[in-house]
Amino acid sequence: MKLETIDTQPTIAAGRFDLRPPRASDAGLLAHYAGDERVARNTSSIPHPLPPGTVEAFLTRVTAPDRTETVWVIDGSRDGGSEVMGAIGMKRVDEGQCEIGYWVAHAFWNTGVASEAVGALVAANPCQCRTIFASVFQDNPVSARVVTNHGFSYLGDAETFSVARNAKVPTWTYSRKMD
Repeated sequence: MKLETIDTQPTIAAGRFDLRPPRASDAGLLAHYAGDERVARNTSSIPHPLPPGTVEAFLTRVTAPDRTETVWVIDGSRDGGSEVMGAIGMKRVDEGQCEIGYWVAHAFWNTGVASEAVGALVAANPCQCRTIFASVFQDNPVSARVVTNHGFSYLGDAETFSVARNAKVPTWTYSRKMD
């Protein structure tokens, strides 16, 4: 199965939450949490301040049948937590290769949410990737620990543009072979 041909997106159970497909009703909480400058600055694609309509356009893009990126909302409501704690996704970069990306709302930093979400998504491997890549900003060593704790190996240094920072940011690149 290729990422772009997924007809139904699975819900993935993690320990304290589920990774579920995004829905239109998530827009308010996604905007609230992603609009936090501390969150946006740790991503390459979230602008700060968050322009009106950004989250709605994101939801349209990641739920389209021809998407090349599949996103799950980190939903803690099963255990009485927040319905939106962050988001995690896999973007196809080549045949059998995906890049994982995630962000967690500031309210849930340092609680293991990112690690649990990455672990659940990698274990499920719903996009059937043979290799999964990850890229983290060098000034975010916590995120680097999340991926290395889940079997990702360091590949090298690079840089990427951060919309929120309006600058190129040094990154560490990692990969994990799944076969």
